[in-house]
Order: sequence, then C-alpha cells, then structure tokens
Amino acid sequence: MQLLDVVPYHLRVSNDTKDPEASQSGWGPVTVVGSGLHAQVLEHLGLAICGQELATGTIMKIEDVERQYGVSRSVIRESIRVLESMGLVSSRRRVGVLVLAPSEWNLYDPQVIRWRLASGARITQLRSLTELRAAIEPEAARLAAIRSPLTNASDLMGLAGQLWAAGEAGDQELFLSLDIQFHGLVLASSGNEMFAKLQSLVSEVLAGRTNYGLMPQHPHEEALQLHVDVASAIQRGAPDAAQGAMLRIMQRTMSEMGSIWDSPHQNQDFIRR
Repeated sequence: MQLLDVVPYHLRVSNDTKDPEASQSGWGPVTVVGSGLHAQVLEHLGLAICGQELATGTIMKIEDVERQYGVSRSVIRESIRVLESMGLVSSRRRVGVLVLAPSEWNLYDPQVIRWRLASGARITQLRSLTELRAAIEPEAARLAAIRSPLTNASDLMGLAGQLWAAGEAGDQELFLSLDIQFHGLVLASSGNEMFAKLQSLVSEVLAGRTNYGLMPQHPHEEALQLHVDVASAIQRGAPDAAQGAMLRIMQRTMSEMGSIWDSPHQNQDFIRR
C-alpha cells in the first residue's frame, strides 16, 4: 500500500499556511489545519496507523512521505520521532520506517487513545478502557477514604453537588468537565502515584463516551446519587462504602455499554448523537 492511498489529498487543504522549506513536488506544498505542519503530519500519520489504514508491517520511506505532504524532511523526521516515542513505528536504517503491531504501542499515551477512539474500532477501545477503570477506580476510592487530605474530600463533595446540578440541567459539556475532575481527584486522593497517573486515561474515556454520543443528555438519578455516595464515604473515612459506591458506578457503566459492545457492528462508525 502506498501512503498516498491512505490519506486523501483533500485532507491536506485548508488555509494558506505553507512550509517555507517544502519540496516542489507535483502535489504542491501542503496547506494545513491547526497549529503547524508538524502537528498536522503527525495527526494524519497517527490516525492512519491507529486506524489500521497503515497496516502492521507497512514500510514508509521518508522521501515518499516528504513528497506526499510537500513539507521539509525536518518536519517529517520530527513527526516520525514522536511516533517512535509512542511505539507506533520503528526507523530501520536503509529500510525505512516500519509500522509496528498494536502490541508494541504505548496504549496508555493519551494521544494514542485519542487516535484509537477516532478509528473504526472505537467501541473496542472504549471497552478496554472501561474494563481498566472498573478494575482500578473502586480500589482508588477505597484508598482515598483512608488517605485523602480533608481538602480533597471537601472538593469531592462540592464536585458531586455540581455534577448533580449539571446532570439535571442536561448540560453535557459542563457535566463532562466536572466528571473528569471528580474521577481524576479520586485517583489523585488514593495516595497511590500509579493510580494518579491514570487521570489522563480516564479523562480520554469519559470524553470519548460523550463525544461519540454514548452519554444520555440527562444522567440517571442513581448515577448522580452514586457520585455523592462516593464523595460522602471518602469524606467520612468509610473505605468499604466508597469502594462499593464506585463499583456500582462502574457496573452501571458496563451495563449501559454492554448492548453496544455486543453489537455485531461494534467496529463500525455507527454511533450518532
């Protein structure tokens, strides 16, 4: 497969931002959406790899990528370096840039998560992330009830109240922001630095559920109450109650997603708002 077959030319057209070092190919200099050439090339290649459009074992030649995008070699090399840091590709001397298997990827990298959620396998990705959350967050809540500073516990109670108000108002954008803060603070309050590092992962899965229309406009009242229960249990130092309430949140999430995960179309872009 040639790289030109993967990323359509029209995706490279937007404004008048051009690379002053761009090579003069028949395609002309690339014009870009976003904050720069490097970011745009990185986004296209990352999406193509994580979406399996650039399949495992594909070998890219730097000169071919340079010619396709009409950008300088330094821009391409910088993009490749970032992809290498994520485990998506490996540069092989006198061979080219090899696309690696998913087993080699840094699956916890927020950008890799984002690209996978943008692919046709987004439901599989959401399932994996949700199963990870279900294994980690109840224990994080239990530890938070033991170790959380009083200020964190108080902040959790405040967030739970704001979540309830945003949920009842049907304000999905505000609800998402508050939900990310709530679950991130539970992880941070666990006193386990490994759990705390999962905040960005949880943020991506919560955002993914909302962005792909998998969250109801008005969350179920039980779900809202369970967030209050988690915060209350942490504040009063009740580890078993905190763990149980968070476990029920995770069970509700798994149940709500179950019908989608079991669909024969789960790897297709069939979700609509």
